[in-house]
Amino acid sequence: MSTSRWIVGFFCAMLILSGCAQLESFVVVATPTPPPAPTWTPTPAPLQPVLVAANEAALVDAAGLDIAERRVIDVYDRVAPSVVNVTTQVLRRGFFFDVTPQEGAGSGFVLDREGHVLTNFHVIEGAQQIEVTLDNEQTFPAEVVGSDPRFDLAVLKIDAPADLLSPVDLGSSSVLQVGQRAIVIGNPFGQFSRTLTTGVISALDRTLEGQDGRPISGVIQTDAAINRGNSGGPLLDSSGRVIGINTAIFSPSGTNAGVGFAVPVDTIARVLPELMEFGRYRHPYVGIRYAYAITPGLAQSLSLPVDAGLLLVQLDQSSPLDNAGVQGAQREAILGNRRVYIGGDILTAIDGTPIVSMEQLQLLQEQHQIGDEVTVSLVSNGNPLEVVVALTEEPTR
Repeated sequence: MSTSRWIVGFFCAMLILSGCAQLESFVVVATPTPPPAPTWTPTPAPLQPVLVAANEAALVDAAGLDIAERRVIDVYDRVAPSVVNVTTQVLRRGFFFDVTPQEGAGSGFVLDREGHVLTNFHVIEGAQQIEVTLDNEQTFPAEVVGSDPRFDLAVLKIDAPADLLSPVDLGSSSVLQVGQRAIVIGNPFGQFSRTLTTGVISALDRTLEGQDGRPISGVIQTDAAINRGNSGGPLLDSSGRVIGINTAIFSPSGTNAGVGFAVPVDTIARVLPELMEFGRYRHPYVGIRYAYAITPGLAQSLSLPVDAGLLLVQLDQSSPLDNAGVQGAQREAILGNRRVYIGGDILTAIDGTPIVSMEQLQLLQEQHQIGDEVTVSLVSNGNPLEVVVALTEEPTR
């Protein structure tokens, strides 16, 4: 029994000594961590949540509104008093030729403290009576100072005290970018006064057909909700400046489908002075009343010397091209199952810009003013010809 205890004790002592040796061996072979070399030390991770929280706190005010919300609210507070409700009364003939009055409604906005209000031409077209209701619900009779069907613009005048009128600030449409915020204030359906909707600028430089069937260039497309009654109201940027006037929507159902259009403010700024001075906008033109857009197929069928340009059919008398001796159609011909007028000169370019359609010509003319001189390139009797003409006012059709 004593022998067994001696053996157990011997092995325990050996294990203890062996453990100490391993520990001593571990301590001896372990090397201390060398002092760190000078290096860039990133911001400690625990500080990041603190910075984010501080930034978020800076973006939200005591009312829980963030920066974007505050800007939209500020725009509405400043511009809503400038937006007016335009109501009209139009006399319509019924099926049995009886005349009945019909009411219409749209939007507009105050231009100055003299009482000038801008709206759409189609809002007041044919109206026998027009009234403008201001932000304070006071209503004033309005008269038309000037209008332009093509750009769908009309200037009204009301006799209201200056202190009741809050003019808008006009911005610029030349610096706009797709994706920029767009804000609409208007009176949808003529019932919901000064309704605000927001969206973005969806596209720029769209071409839209005006009320007279001619194209309007530079039109702004937006997805901000626009419905009937919003016509004539302002399209605004996030600073509350007018960048366009809401004029049309694309919608199979007649209500907002996310595709609205606004005439750009740069066009408004160009047209307004003449509307106020002359009561109309003087559209510049070279004198073409009717022409065919030449295609390669038409050129081949008529044996024309060029395969692009405008084959002139009719010029207005005493127009710039007519006075320059340019010729319209000289005879008729049958092409397939239709009658065509041929023998006229061919317009190929203006100021070096090739012209391939009447729409392109009309848009190019609108970039000029009455009295501007342009160089018109033609083909006359198979020979190239250039004439310099001064643009005059296009007659009302």
